[in-house]
Amino acid sequence: MTNIQIFGVRKSQATRAAERFFKERRATIQMVDLDKKPISAREIRRFVDHFGWTGLMDVEGKAYVETGLKYLMLSESELTARIEQNALLLRLPLVRSGRLLSVGHDETSWKAMLTG
Repeated sequence: MTNIQIFGVRKSQATRAAERFFKERRATIQMVDLDKKPISAREIRRFVDHFGWTGLMDVEGKAYVETGLKYLMLSESELTARIEQNALLLRLPLVRSGRLLSVGHDETSWKAMLTG
């Protein structure tokens, strides 16, 4: 069976929904709680290469607004460092199964991960 890796935080409703979705379908999951272990720069790069920064960032989220990222011009390394410090800047959850990736609550992609 496919191994599913979920990057998220426990207080995120979308992260809990992803975890529940895969558990209900008896998929093997690895939950990475970003409050306990920050996402690596390499993982961030994997998602950025697929979705771009605009697809990855939660531009309407409280963390994004409060940090003033809307008005700052940051390099990719500075933005990566901010994400490593505060996972709530991302559209959570980030889900990975092999080469298949999804960002946010995306059951269509999750179903594809189970069949692919």
